Amino acid sequence: MSHHPDTTKNIKDAENTVITAQGAVRGLRHDGTTAFLNIPYAAAPLGAGRFQAPQPHAPWQDVRDATNPGPNAPQSERKLGHVDMSPYFGPGWIRGEDYLTVNVWTPQTDGKRLPVMVFVHGGGFVAGSTRSELYDGTGFARDGVVLVTLNYRLGIPGFLDLPGAPPNRGVLDVMAALRWVQENIAAFGGDPSSVTLFGQSAGATIVSAMLADPEAEGLFRRAIVQSGSGLGAFTPEQAARVTRAAAEALGVEPRVEAFAGIPDEDLVDIMPKLSGLDLRTETDGDPLIGLSPFSVVLDQQPAEAVAAGQGGAIDLLVGTNTEEGNLYLAPLGNLSTSTEADVDAAADRSHRDPVGLVETYRKARPQASFGELRSAIMGDALFGAGSWRLADAHAGHKASATYSYLFAWRSNSLGGELGATHAMELPFVFDITGLPQLHGREALLGPDEPPAELAARMHAAWVAFARTGDPGWDRYDTVRRATLRIDDGVWAVQDDPRSEERKAWR
Repeated sequence: MSHHPDTTKNIKDAENTVITAQGAVRGLRHDGTTAFLNIPYAAAPLGAGRFQAPQPHAPWQDVRDATNPGPNAPQSERKLGHVDMSPYFGPGWIRGEDYLTVNVWTPQTDGKRLPVMVFVHGGGFVAGSTRSELYDGTGFARDGVVLVTLNYRLGIPGFLDLPGAPPNRGVLDVMAALRWVQENIAAFGGDPSSVTLFGQSAGATIVSAMLADPEAEGLFRRAIVQSGSGLGAFTPEQAARVTRAAAEALGVEPRVEAFAGIPDEDLVDIMPKLSGLDLRTETDGDPLIGLSPFSVVLDQQPAEAVAAGQGGAIDLLVGTNTEEGNLYLAPLGNLSTSTEADVDAAADRSHRDPVGLVETYRKARPQASFGELRSAIMGDALFGAGSWRLADAHAGHKASATYSYLFAWRSNSLGGELGATHAMELPFVFDITGLPQLHGREALLGPDEPPAELAARMHAAWVAFARTGDPGWDRYDTVRRATLRIDDGVWAVQDDPRSEERKAWR
C-alpha cells in the first residue's frame, strides 16, 4: 500500500509564512486575516541588559512559530476595586525571556501596500501587554490596515532613571519596534511610509514623547494620543526621588551596577513601596498626581518641544473621555462618598492655584456632586490639560493637520458610576465591543449592550485617519478649537468645549 504525503498542510503553512530580516515566521490565518504573534523585535533584556538600550535580536534558522502569544514584561497583577479591568491589563506577568516582541495582523493584500497602525498599550508604565484582550487587531486587518501591537519594558527596567543607564528605556523599546516595522512591515503587506503610531494612557504619553523626539523622525507619519498627556513627563529631579526610594527599598546603591544583579521578581515585589511618593517640587507639580511612580523622564515637556517645532510634519489626532477620573474613584466606592475636603485635596495635588481651580469647576458645573467635581479635576490634571496643551502646540504647525475628539458614551457599569471613564473608548476603537469579558455589572461596558454602530463609526474614523490623515471632521486650530464629541446619539463638532475649565490650566 503506497503512502501519499499530505501536501495541503505544507501549502497552507507556506501561505502563512513571511520572511523577516531575522528569519521566517509562520502565522495563523482565520477568515481572511493572518495573525503573527510573539515576533521578537529586539534581544531579550537580561541581567545588566535590562538597563541598556535594546539590542538587535539574533537571526533564527528554522521557521519560527508565530501562532501563540508569548511572554510579557515583568509586572505585578493590577486590580481596580470592583471593576474587572483584566481585558485592559491582561493576565499579569507571563514569564519568559524573549518578551520584546510584536504581534502583527494583516489581511490578504493582493500586492497592495496598506497603511500600518502601531499601538502602544497603557497601564501606568508598570502593567499591560500585547496579551490584553482589547488589543486584537482583527477589526483593523478586516478594514485594510496592518495592525502591530508591541511589548515594552515596564516599571524599574523600563523607566527608573538610573545613573549609568540610558533613560526612558521603555520608550527606546518602542523606537526599536518602529525600526523593526520600517525594516519588515512591507513583507506583511504594510507601507512603511504610512505608519500611524497610536497609544492610550501611558502609551499615549509615550506617543507624545516620540512626537517630540528628533530621534523618532521618519519612523511614523501620523500619531493618535488617546487620553495621554503632552505634559506628562517627570523632571530629572522628580525621577531621582523615585530612584532613591527604589534603591532604599532594595538596600542597594542607586547605580546601574547595583541594580544589574537584582532578579526581576524583587524589582516587581518592591513596587508597593514606591506608591504614594510625593513628587511635587518647588517648580513642578506631579503630572500623575501620585497614581504611578513612573513616567517618561525629560528636561522639557513634549507639548513644549512640539510648540518649539518638533513633530511639525506629523498629523495628530488627540482626545480624552468626558469622565476620565471616574476610573480612579468609582471602582473603590469613592465617587459617591467624596466630600468637599476630597475635592479641595484633589485640586491641591493638581494645581498651583487650587482655590481658583475649584471655583472655576463649580461655576462650570453648578449641578455637579463632590464626586463629579473631584473626578473632573483629577481627569484634567492627568489627561485633559496635557492633551489641550499638546493640541494647541501642534496646531501651530502648517505642514500637518491637528484633530481633536471628546469621547462621551457612558457605560452603565457599577450602576452607571463608571460612565465615560478612562479606557472606555478602547473597545470602540478596536471594534471589539462584543467581547464577552467586557459585559456585566462590573465589566467595563456594563450590563447593557453598547450601540454597535458607535464602534463601527469610531473605528472607521481611526482607519480613515491612518489612511488619509483626515478622520472626517473639522480640523482643530487655536481659534475655534473644533472638537468632535463622540456619543451614541448625534456626533457633533463643538467649538472650544469646556473653554473656562481649559483656561484654568494655561
